[in-house]
Amino acid sequence: MSTTLTPRQIVSELDKYIVGQQEAKRMVAIAMRNRWRRQQLPEHLREEVAPKNIIMIGPTGVGKTEIARRLAKLCGSPFIKVEATKYTEVGYIGRDVESMIRDLMEIGVNMVREEQNELVRGQAESKAEERLLDLLLPGSHGGTARPFDQPASSGRPRPDFAVGPDSVPIPGGSLETHADQPKGDSTREKFREMWRKGQLDNREVELEVEVSQGPQVEIMGMPGMDQMGGQFKDMFSKIFPSKRQRRRLKVKDAYGILLQEESEQLIDQEKVVEIARERVEQTGIVFLDEIDKIATPESGQRGGADVSRQGVQRDILPIVEGSVVSTKYGSIRTDHILFIAAGAFHFSKPSDLMPELQGRFPLRVELNALSKDDFLRILTEPHNALTIQYSALLGTEGVDVDFSREALEEIAAFAETVNRQTENIGARRLYTIMEKILAELSFNAPDMNGHKMTVDPNYVRSQLKDVETDADLSRFIL
Repeated sequence: MSTTLTPRQIVSELDKYIVGQQEAKRMVAIAMRNRWRRQQLPEHLREEVAPKNIIMIGPTGVGKTEIARRLAKLCGSPFIKVEATKYTEVGYIGRDVESMIRDLMEIGVNMVREEQNELVRGQAESKAEERLLDLLLPGSHGGTARPFDQPASSGRPRPDFAVGPDSVPIPGGSLETHADQPKGDSTREKFREMWRKGQLDNREVELEVEVSQGPQVEIMGMPGMDQMGGQFKDMFSKIFPSKRQRRRLKVKDAYGILLQEESEQLIDQEKVVEIARERVEQTGIVFLDEIDKIATPESGQRGGADVSRQGVQRDILPIVEGSVVSTKYGSIRTDHILFIAAGAFHFSKPSDLMPELQGRFPLRVELNALSKDDFLRILTEPHNALTIQYSALLGTEGVDVDFSREALEEIAAFAETVNRQTENIGARRLYTIMEKILAELSFNAPDMNGHKMTVDPNYVRSQLKDVETDADLSRFIL
């Protein structure tokens, strides 16, 4: 599923959520458009065009991950974010690098399954509703469930209303019979109407549910064992097949189970896997974060951790170059998966990576540190700006919160100052500052229903005066 958006349109969409970093946005937009262009080529040439992988260089909190995540969501591509530091060289304790592709395939399958569920939702809801009515009115459509007015074998008390094939449920268990109505159909339609209005949600029915049998197998901490754990689970599921048990459930919960069962019956699982495999191979995106932590700076004698870092690089190399990874859904080719790597590169540089790995990331872009103006735009422009989020959260308590322009400028200036004097964590600094400013208001909000509050520069300074005057305190608080 390739997007038909032009690079300009992609950048425009990213601008709604991410401030600045135009060069990085343009680069990823071109990369996504190239995928669409590749799909238009003749098949013999299509296979020859490889994705141009990207390295993003910049401090934390400037938008590297957000750009990749929003891009994948915009294009409907399977996306996974992984930390390069959690992988280890084959032979060491830890996760092997192929697990990122297996995880990506799992995400792709779930994504396609959700889409297919939406396509059959109307039909599944109709079938689930009929099965639910069969449980509520056994015998009306050939159902076999025990009616409510029969005593339960478990000794549970009968529900607080009774049901007959041509009766209307009356609270307290009484029956009101309408002899002039068609037998069964009239009551069934009354129950259908009551169910749709939510009047039966808290009633109970008995339903057969699937219960897994056998031991639960988890294999952790061994290299290459991620896939083997899944194989053991599949093996035990065949040896100890799940069985169905009769359980008493609320009508609303029973409907959820019935809807899931009907959806699974309507969906072709093999088709789901086939579509997911195609989508992962052709449009999948792997965001490889903290890649600078596995680079080996040129300094003196190498050994210990440096050896392990180089081992991880060697293991990542064939995945990025293009290889075949075995998953429980079949083999996945990585030739056309887009890899976006990111790192701060404070103590190393991209040239410290293995030359072969460098060559597989031909595009590099540096993201700029955030200034006061950037912080101000982050607080005002994005559709999910923090000011909008906090106003909405406090609005649930009946408190109307408004931020003046001068107050936002004060917050932006303070964020820039703290980032410069302490550790630069980019836009994440705004989270800590906003929480500090609004802590008292958030605590008292339940007692302020109907109040209107304007956050002005004086209020901002009063809430931050302690950490502003004490540099050591600001290191701990902010």
